[in-house]
Amino acid sequence: MTTPADVPAIDAETARQEAWEWLRLFHSGAVKPQDAERFRRWVASSPSQAAAFRQARAQWAAIGPASAELLRTNAEAAAFHARHLPRPVLPRRAFLGAAVGAAAMAGVAGVAVFHPPAGLWPAPAEWGADYRTATGEQLVVGLAERVEVTLNTQTRIRRRMAGDETTGIDLLAGEAAIDLPSTDSGGPGFSVTAGVGRSVAGAGRFEVRYLDGKVCVTCIDGGVRVEHPAGTRELRARQQAVYDGSSLSSVALVSAANLSAWRKGELVFTQTRLSDVLDEINRYRPGRVMLMNAAARNRPVTGSFYIASLDLALAQLQHAFDLEARSLPGGVVVLS
Repeated sequence: MTTPADVPAIDAETARQEAWEWLRLFHSGAVKPQDAERFRRWVASSPSQAAAFRQARAQWAAIGPASAELLRTNAEAAAFHARHLPRPVLPRRAFLGAAVGAAAMAGVAGVAVFHPPAGLWPAPAEWGADYRTATGEQLVVGLAERVEVTLNTQTRIRRRMAGDETTGIDLLAGEAAIDLPSTDSGGPGFSVTAGVGRSVAGAGRFEVRYLDGKVCVTCIDGGVRVEHPAGTRELRARQQAVYDGSSLSSVALVSAANLSAWRKGELVFTQTRLSDVLDEINRYRPGRVMLMNAAARNRPVTGSFYIASLDLALAQLQHAFDLEARSLPGGVVVLS
């Protein structure tokens, strides 16, 4: 297949299309060494190509806060974008992380790999995931005979091994549900490491959510121990604890309606700020929903929405709060 680096001289329209394809490459997960080198050659081979890439970046940036999330879209979002592009240039695939060519890319086109701006692609600490999910995707993984892990949208995990046995996972980002069978083995249990803390259980079910530096551990049934530099919490069914890099909350009770709602295909909110509701919807929906009405940001939302029908949910929120909606390319919706 022909790629941008294979075409020496191209017209302005082709350069524009290929520049947008490079942007999509950078937000498809991360960049392989050969991809970084191909981009360096492509952008340096012609002033028109360098200009096209700068213009494409400026157009994305003009969208505002949406650009970061758009540049992190996944295979599902790529398929969406493909339907709106005249012709594909780069192969469609998920790219694993590497960072060769970062200096050249940053110098020529302002792209940084080691320190990705605003989460354009996964940070180095999140590379090397054994399993990952795209936007709106869920995945069930059987780890050995005794453990079943369900990955929610935009989630990355890495297995922890002791010899040939899986003893736990590192939750690099996102949300995972752990189902453990009842056992009297009295072993060390199965652990989930997220941030600076660790959650350990020998049986039962629990969920761990790791977003924006904050970890939330919820026990569905059985028991789970949350270990943190600031202390330890023992959770039972319908109990929850939250921690970050420096603090660990007390144990709180969780509403039955909120337990594992995402595993049932729902998003449930109780007196939740509209801005937070839209942030959660953005985790499941390709593109980006932007709220430009400051007066509506803190208005409370109570209700449930089906993950499979999030555009309907947006329409309901738009009418409930008397907002104007404007659709932009790439799945961007501006509410004002």
